[in-house]
Amino acid sequence: MIDLSLQRYAFFALGAAALFGASTPLAKLLLGDLPPLALAGLLYLGSGLGLLVVRVLGRLFAEAVPGSKEPTLSGQDYFWLAGAVIAGGVVAPVLLMWGLSGTGASEASLLLNLESVATMLVAALLFREAVGGRVWAAAALMLAGATVLSWDPQAELKLSLHALAIVGACFCWALDNNLTRKISASDPVMLAMIKGLAAGSFNLALAFTLGLQLPATAPLAGALAVGFLGYGVSLVLFILALRHLGSARTAAHFSTAPFIGAAIAILLLEEPLTVSFGVALTLMVAATWLVLTERHAHEHAHEYLAHSHRHVHDEHHQHAHRGDEGPAPHTHWHEHLPMTHSHPHLPDLHHRHKH
Repeated sequence: MIDLSLQRYAFFALGAAALFGASTPLAKLLLGDLPPLALAGLLYLGSGLGLLVVRVLGRLFAEAVPGSKEPTLSGQDYFWLAGAVIAGGVVAPVLLMWGLSGTGASEASLLLNLESVATMLVAALLFREAVGGRVWAAAALMLAGATVLSWDPQAELKLSLHALAIVGACFCWALDNNLTRKISASDPVMLAMIKGLAAGSFNLALAFTLGLQLPATAPLAGALAVGFLGYGVSLVLFILALRHLGSARTAAHFSTAPFIGAAIAILLLEEPLTVSFGVALTLMVAATWLVLTERHAHEHAHEYLAHSHRHVHDEHHQHAHRGDEGPAPHTHWHEHLPMTHSHPHLPDLHHRHKH
C-alpha cells in the first residue's frame, strides 16, 4: 500500500519527470532547425524567462495574501546556489558537448542513464542522506530499464576521454541536484528561474561564440515554450520534491522521464512500439512501486532548529505566532525545540538526521 500522507510529494517528482520526458520528443522536432547547443540554451532560457513572468505575477498575489510568500535566499544559500548553477548549468553542458563530439548517439544515451544513480551516490556518500535497500533496488531496475530502452546492438561502448566526459557531466548534474536540495526550502520558482537564466545565457553565449546565427521566429518561440514547461515548470516541481523527499528518492522518480519521452515519441513521432519498450516499462513500474511503498520509521532525535519555510501546523510545528502570519500553510521564521520520537518519515527538511 502507498502511504499518501508520506509519499504524496512523490507525484511532484513524477510530474517533473512527465514534463521533462515530454520535452524530449518535442525538442527532437526542433533539432532540424537548431543545433544542439543552441537548442539547449534556448530551452534553459525559456524556462528562466517564463518563470520570471510567473514570479512577478506570484509576488503580486503574495502581497495580497499575508504569509503566502516562499522564503528568499540568505547567507550561505547563495554559495549552494552558485555551486549548483556552475556544476549543472556551466560545467555539465560543456562536458556533454565535448563528450558528444567523440561518441555515437547510442553510446551517449546509454551513458546519460547514469545521472540518477550518480545523484543517489552523491547523496549517500557526500551528503550522508539515508538511502535504503528498496531505493537502491529501484535505482538498479530503473538503470536496467533505461539501458534496455536506449540499447543499440550496433553501439560499441568503449572507454575514452569523450565517454568519461559524459559520465563527468552526469556527476555534475548529480552535484547540482544535491546542492539544490540544500536550499530547497527557498522559493522554488526563484531557484528554477535563476538556474534557467544562468544556464541559458551561458549555453547561448557559447553557441554564438561557435558561430550560431539567430534562428527563425517559429523554432525560436517553440524552443522557449518547450523550455518553460519541460525545463522550468518541471524544475519547480523537482525542487518541491527535493524539499520533501530528499535527492535520492526524487532522482529515482525522475528516472521515469526517458520512458515517458519514449511513450510520447511512439504517439507523436510514430516511432515503433517495440518489445524493448515493453520490458523497460515493466521495469520502470516495478521500480516506481518499490519507492512509493517504502516505509522508513525509527526513533530519531530532532535537534534545535530555527528556519523559515512554507508549513502547516503538525507535530513538528507547534511554535508560537505573532498573529500576522496569515492562514496556514504560511511562511515565517520559527523555531523547533529538541524532540525525540518515532514515526514514518522521509529525508525532508526536518529529517536529515544520522542513521
